[in-house]
Amino acid sequence: MAEAGFLAQAFIFLAAAVIAVPIAARLGLGSVLGYLCAGAVIGPFALGLIGQDIDEVMHFAEFGVVMMLFLVGLELDPSKLWRMRMPIIGMGGLQVVLTSAAIAGIAAIYLDNWQHAVVVGMVLSLSSTAIVLQTLNEKGLMRNDSGQSAFAVLLFQDIAVIPMLAILPLLAVSEVGTFSDKHNLPGWQSALMVLGVVIGIVLVGRWLSRSAFRIIAQTRLREMFTATALFLVVGIALLMEHIGLSPALGTFVAGVVLANSEYRHELEAEVEPFKGLLLALFFISVGASIDFGLFMAEPLPVLAMVGGLVLVKLVILLILGKLFGLSSRSNAIFTFSLAQGGEFAFVLFSFASAQDVLPAYIIEPLTLVVALSMALTPLLFVINEKLVLPRLGGQQQARPHDAIDHAEGKAILVGFGRFGQIVGRLLRMNGFEITVLEHDAQQVDLVRSFGHKVFYGDAARIDLLDAAGIADATLLVLAIDDHERMLQTIEQVKRHHPSVKILARAAGRREAAELIHAGADHIERETFDSALSMGRQALTIMGFRAYQAQRAAKLFKHHDEKSLYALSEVLEDDRKYITMAKQHAVDLEKVLRSDDQANTELDDRGWDAQ
Repeated sequence: MAEAGFLAQAFIFLAAAVIAVPIAARLGLGSVLGYLCAGAVIGPFALGLIGQDIDEVMHFAEFGVVMMLFLVGLELDPSKLWRMRMPIIGMGGLQVVLTSAAIAGIAAIYLDNWQHAVVVGMVLSLSSTAIVLQTLNEKGLMRNDSGQSAFAVLLFQDIAVIPMLAILPLLAVSEVGTFSDKHNLPGWQSALMVLGVVIGIVLVGRWLSRSAFRIIAQTRLREMFTATALFLVVGIALLMEHIGLSPALGTFVAGVVLANSEYRHELEAEVEPFKGLLLALFFISVGASIDFGLFMAEPLPVLAMVGGLVLVKLVILLILGKLFGLSSRSNAIFTFSLAQGGEFAFVLFSFASAQDVLPAYIIEPLTLVVALSMALTPLLFVINEKLVLPRLGGQQQARPHDAIDHAEGKAILVGFGRFGQIVGRLLRMNGFEITVLEHDAQQVDLVRSFGHKVFYGDAARIDLLDAAGIADATLLVLAIDDHERMLQTIEQVKRHHPSVKILARAAGRREAAELIHAGADHIERETFDSALSMGRQALTIMGFRAYQAQRAAKLFKHHDEKSLYALSEVLEDDRKYITMAKQHAVDLEKVLRSDDQANTELDDRGWDAQ
């Protein structure tokens, strides 16, 4: 890269990304694989467009991972971390320990001593935080059980980098110092220094940073806020690097500390563009670092090591997923997402080389193995989506349904989100016992923390409704936002328990007609009544007396609902549906106009008492 100027280098990187990423996205491979392929093509081992000093680019590009973990920390307030302590410590800890032990055991067969095998096992136990989180976010899986479980494991792995950095020098075959040699401090003093730095980050982030950001915000200069945000991230990264720890972990801690700050959203907005560009640079650099010369010299051993690494991780992750109660689908996503090496492997290999912990003949091929396994990650996602998930059938629950020992009343409420909570609270506050079902595991945990009794389960399953007491129920309220699941539930209930009255929530007019057609007894459209109320206020502002606006709104609602039931009869014929909808709109306008003319003499001022 020295031969080309900075602008030329930047142009090559941007051109590679602009060409490769849209092609990869069009093929359904995701942006990450596009960046990796772009880097491989322009790298020193292919076209050589970016020269031989890829290590310098990689060192700079790793700052994208630092910024990503800062943003991840901003999304996690300490209370959420405490709630996630079981999956983080349990699932994450077991993954690191079991994978390290398994890989170390295999490596011990081929390496000269057990210390080298243990180091290799620890380094290869890590997965790629950057690639996995980027891919899960792109696919909208981060909020699912699979995404949350993967995040918990990745979080533990990032934290585990600290003890790994401390342990690596102790595993050197030759006599070396501790990781704090550059400070010429004994181990216990170095530990105190590390602890002091972390406490300092927490204290500064919790008290001093808010005052500083308040002063910066008062300047009303956006560029100053951007500069301050970058100053914070870069400063913490440099501090952590100076004491020999992971810069990404330091910025993650800072992000967690600032998660409750009133300036959290501004920080996210300012850092996000830099994170995206630097992560793209990181992925391109990983692709460029793939040594095709070494690969071509010994392709079979390298491929065998890549396959062995992926296979070992797949097996261990699959077992852990089942152990922690993930469904088959969630477990498949969780397993395939983490079956690669991680970017921190490059950092640890570099550190191991500097400390004479591992020789170059071990580090060089393993660096290639990690890079290739990271490049395979998007393909593993594709294999999972195209071959594995279809064989597992439809969507399954992320955890077993709750056992419903007895029905609590004559009404069953399905869905306890923003819509369902209002219905449920109104019924309970007026003395009616209800059984509440919710299919979103996170929502169940959330509403339970407020003291509400909610059962986890999918109401589309008739056995769960039977357990909830549908045979003796008078009313079933469907307040979920999954239209297909509601249609399926209505059909099941009408087939097995036709006497139960069904109230259903609809997103729009067409959905409401389909729910009526399926057998729902009454429909409430999500925004209809609020829109009608606003329309009534609009009429009064435009000159209608209050009673006129109220009467017009009631007439509109009455005739619109009558039209809706008529439209439900012609759902199968789109042409008839459109024609009838147009005719009903014309008829309704005539009714409203004639009613307004017939009541112009009315003058009930009691409606306008204000």
